[in-house]
Amino acid sequence: MKIVVDAMGGDHAPAVVVEGAVLAAREFGVEIVLVGREEAIRRELARHNTAGLSLPIVPASEVIEMDDHVNAVRAKKDNSLSVGMRLIKEGQADAFMSAGNSGAVMAAALFGLGRIRGIDRPALASIFPASKTPAIFIDLGANTDPTPQNLVQFAMMGSVYAERILGLNQPRVAIVSNGEEPEKGNERVKAAYPLLQASGLNFIGNIEGKDIPQGLTDVIVTDGFTGNVIIKLTEGLVSFLARTLKESLTGSLRNKVGLGLMLPGLILMLPGMLFLLPTIQSLRKRVDYRELGAAPLLGVNGVVLIAHGRSDAQAIRGAIRSTIRAAEGRIVETIKSNIGAARPQASHGSPSAQA
Repeated sequence: MKIVVDAMGGDHAPAVVVEGAVLAAREFGVEIVLVGREEAIRRELARHNTAGLSLPIVPASEVIEMDDHVNAVRAKKDNSLSVGMRLIKEGQADAFMSAGNSGAVMAAALFGLGRIRGIDRPALASIFPASKTPAIFIDLGANTDPTPQNLVQFAMMGSVYAERILGLNQPRVAIVSNGEEPEKGNERVKAAYPLLQASGLNFIGNIEGKDIPQGLTDVIVTDGFTGNVIIKLTEGLVSFLARTLKESLTGSLRNKVGLGLMLPGLILMLPGMLFLLPTIQSLRKRVDYRELGAAPLLGVNGVVLIAHGRSDAQAIRGAIRSTIRAAEGRIVETIKSNIGAARPQASHGSPSAQA
C-alpha cells in the first residue's frame, strides 16, 4: 500500500501534515509519499523520529493556497495536487489525500484522473456523525445544483461505499425531502424518486430532517447545498449543547451561590448530571472532524479523499487511515462494475447514463 499525501494542503501545512504522516506511517505500516516543496518537507521530517519508516518525497514547486480559485490548478502547473494526482494516474501509488482547498482538489482530480465512465459529477461522501447507526451521507458540497440523474448516481456510489467500508449488505437508501410521501419535495427530488425506485438499489423512499439521526437508513442522498447545511448545522448544534451543559454546570459566581442554596436538590441531581456528561462528550467526539477522518471524492477515476482544512496532526493521521480503508475497499473498481451493470437498464430513462 502506497498513499500519496499533499504535504502543502491545509491551514497548518506542512508541519501538521508531516507530523500526521509520520504517525500514520508508524501505526499503519504503509509507505506515505509526501508531495510538495522539498526543503520545507525535509525540515519538518527532521523534527521527528522517522527511523524504519518509508516517507519518500516527490517535489512540487507550487502550492494551491486555501483561498485560491480553482483556476489556480491550471495556472500553477507544478502544484502539489496535480503532481500527486499524476502519481495515481500513472499507477505509482494507490490513493491520494489532501487537507487543502476542496474545490481545487476536485478540479485537480477531474483534470488529472477524469471521471468514472457513466458518472456525470463526482460527489463528496462521509459517515453522518450524529446517526444512531453508521450511515453514508452524500453529497457534502461538491454539487449544489445536481440533476435528478446525478442524485441516482450519488445514491449508487454511496451504496457501494456503505457496502465496502461499513460492511452492509443491500444498504437502505433514502433521499432527503420535506415529507415522507413520494409527492413531497422540490421538483428535483420528486423527479429523482421514480428513478431511484427503478435503479435496483434498496431504495426506501424519502427521509425528513428529523429522522436523519434515527438510524432509519444506511445511505442519505441529497444535493451538495442541502448536505453542507445539514452537516454544519449538526456540528454546530452538538457543540452548542456541550458548551451549554458545561456552562450550566460550572456557571458564574451568582449561579454557584444559587446552586449552593439549592444544595440538597443539587446532590439528588448530581448522579443524573454525571451520567449525562459522558453522553454529550461522546456525541461531540462523534461529530469532531478529527475523528471522522477524510471524505472520499466518489466518481473520479482514482481513490481521492479530502480532509478538513483545520486538521491537526491527529486528524491527518485519521484521514490517512480513511484513505487506506478506501483503497483496500477497491471503491473505484466496484463503482465501475456497478455502473457497467446498471447502464443498459438506466439508458432507457436517463440520457446522462449513456454519456
